[in-house]
Amino acid sequence: MQALAFDAIGARYNEAFPARSGQLACGEWLLGELEPGARVLDIGCGTGEPTLRQLADGGLSMTAADLSDGMLALARQAVPQARFHQVDMYDLATPQAVRAWGVPELGPAAARSFAAATAFFSLILLPQDEIPVVLGRIRDLLRPGGLLALGMVEADLDNAPLPFLGHELRISGYLREDLARTLAGAGFSVESGSGHPYAPASTTLPPEEQLFLRCRRVS
Repeated sequence: MQALAFDAIGARYNEAFPARSGQLACGEWLLGELEPGARVLDIGCGTGEPTLRQLADGGLSMTAADLSDGMLALARQAVPQARFHQVDMYDLATPQAVRAWGVPELGPAAARSFAAATAFFSLILLPQDEIPVVLGRIRDLLRPGGLLALGMVEADLDNAPLPFLGHELRISGYLREDLARTLAGAGFSVESGSGHPYAPASTTLPPEEQLFLRCRRVS
């Protein structure tokens, strides 16, 4: 149902979130840390703006994953040089990525094959108990020392209903200390982070605190 909502929302998502300074700064961090041509997985790529385009234009080899047909169609138009896969992020790095979605390059055989991953406001669509599981599966796909750029909303929410552009989404979040502990438990160290107050445009949503974390896979 979340994917169907995003199919309908489409390009209006960009209208609701026109300012992406924290997200773009994380992209600059990745471009400064990674070698040209390094493989990066964008989890929940949405419309492809701005991260997929930013990193592809910066010379990185981009693979994009999303569950929404509508979002993938927009992202393919925006960044045609990327590789695109429709897959549930919960199935990343598992046999289900192959059996259910036909994506072996995001299944178990892809372990340690990516230099970095990005997940900007995609994990918030999971219940809290699934977020550590997916973080662990992202870690499995990263090479030793691999990087994760993460965007979350700071809020103590678990699968809470939230109206957004005429649709109901289910949203989860953490307070920043709890998020740091969750990342550590999943095998990531947080190298730096920042909080950005943000008032979504074109919606009735209240202002939110967006968290942007720069993380590294640890052994």
